[in-house]
Order: sequence, then structure tokens, then C-alpha cells
Amino acid sequence: MNPEPNQLQPEPRSRAARNPAAISLAAATVILGVVAMAIGGLSIAASQRTAAAAVAPIAQVVPATPAPSAPSTSSRQEAAAAVPTSAKAPTRRIQGRWTRRIAAATGIPARALLAYASASVALHAQQPGCGIGWNTLAAIGYVESGHASHGGATLLATGRTNPTIIGPALDGNGLGAVPDSDRGRWDDDATWDHAVGPMQFLPTTWRKWGTDGNHDSVADPFQIDDAALTAARYLCASGSMRSPAGWRAAIFSYNHSAAYVDKVAQTANQYAAQAQR
Repeated sequence: MNPEPNQLQPEPRSRAARNPAAISLAAATVILGVVAMAIGGLSIAASQRTAAAAVAPIAQVVPATPAPSAPSTSSRQEAAAAVPTSAKAPTRRIQGRWTRRIAAATGIPARALLAYASASVALHAQQPGCGIGWNTLAAIGYVESGHASHGGATLLATGRTNPTIIGPALDGNGLGAVPDSDRGRWDDDATWDHAVGPMQFLPTTWRKWGTDGNHDSVADPFQIDDAALTAARYLCASGSMRSPAGWRAAIFSYNHSAAYVDKVAQTANQYAAQAQR
């Protein structure tokens, strides 16, 4: 868990719609076509900076389920394997077959993967120029909370965790000092702010960017669909992530640390490689 997550907020260059429309399999394949690009300067140590390089996280194809009006037997089985949070949950758009394969290949819990993939599909529909991939969101989810497992938490089918994930107090004692901004609404602390939820948002950031990702009419930082979609919108507000510089700038906006950017890049690249095997 990083001690100072997304404390500074980029101004959005475009507004994203709150309720993304479902994308057909053909459209998702075109929009999320595999794009490879290189990110230079993956620093392991200062002396290695000039020699280090990484392949930018690949915008993996995330197949959407066929239209509900004409489901095949296989698609019904795949949809049943998904774990939606409600009858109209956006996670239903992700094929169960794809989810099972990628979860097995990467070790990402299927419920968390559904949230990352659904958020990626939504942003490709809302802001096609951004180019954010599910593996980038998954990498952030891993670095921030171990895919909603920090502190022994369990990710439930609802997308919430038991117990809730609340980071340490940002009281200036080894961490940045961030006075309370929400009267303890999200972090149960009326003196200092804490980063909260699986994607570790500060209350001030959530107040500006919080998004309802599972269509239950509540934007909840502890619910992984909401948190993943909010993270995607936040990152895309920095601009296109299709270039090495653009990708790194977006991740840096989430957490102002070069080491953090490097760790997310390493993890995202690992997931991309595993998914292609």
C-alpha cells in the first residue's frame, strides 16, 4: 500500500459519461486491439536508469458478451460464471471464458479482474483516445491493495471487502500530513485523512472523481467496480496513455513517485505477458 496515493489531481480534459453503454464483441475487439509500445527509463537503480526499458502495458482485448437478445449456450454459461454486483452490472459485458483464462494466467482474482476489465471497456467507449488497458488498472490494484486483499481483507461477490481497506493516517508521522476533509465519513477519522478502498483514494479525490461503476446509484470507494472506473477516469484525465511519456505521466498523476510508476509498469507488463501465453 503506497503511503501517499493520488494526492494531486489533474484537471480533466474531457468529461466521461457516468453510465457507459455496453460494447459489442466486434466493437470491443477493434477498440481494444492489442497495441504495443515502449516505455523507456524503467529505473531499477540510478546507475541502471539509462539501460533500463520496458514494454508499455498492452491494451489487451477484452471481449464483451453477445447481446442478451440472442445468447448462445456457451455465452449463457460464460455469463453465469461472471459475478455481477446487480442485474444491470457492467461486469456482465465481460465474457466469463476470457475472465477465467486471464485470471488463471495472471493470478488476479476473477472478481477483481472483472472490475478492471469492465472499467477499461467503459473508458474505451467514453474516451477512445485514452487507450487505458485492463492490465494497467490491475497493476495499480495490485500495488495499492494486493487486489483488495490488504490486511487480510476478502473481496466479496458484491465487490466490497471484508473488512474495509483503510490506509494509515496521513498525520505527518513518516507520511504526508493531510488534515481531515470528510469529517471521517470514509475513513472513520475526523482528524486526519486516510486513503481508502482497493484503489486507495483520498476522500478529497473521491469527492471530485468518485463514480458509480456497478450502477447501484452509489459511488463507493470501497466497492471495486466503482473504484476501478474512478481510477480509469482519473488516469485518462491526464491525456492519452498510448505513448510512453503519456502512460508514465498518467501513472505519475496517480502517485507522484517515479518508483511507484516503475512498479506499476513492471506489474502491468508482467500481466500483459502472462495473458498472451
